[in-house]
Amino acid sequence: MRYAQWVLTNEKSGGPPAHAAECVACGESSEGADDWEPPQLWCLRHAGRTGHDLFRGMVTSYFRATMHQVL
Repeated sequence: MRYAQWVLTNEKSGGPPAHAAECVACGESSEGADDWEPPQLWCLRHAGRTGHDLFRGMVTSYFRATMHQVL
């Protein structure tokens, strides 16, 4: 039996990170976007429409697992 050490690295070939926002009060969320501007605008519009004022920002990125060393 052999053990392997694995490492995670950021993977760019999966695409750019996706940004989104979610209202903490009601759970509605913005669509994903390649940058923060669309989710931020969604938050401001949602706040104006509902009075909800607390949001969770989310970033989804990609990682690749690779074998670093066999022990």
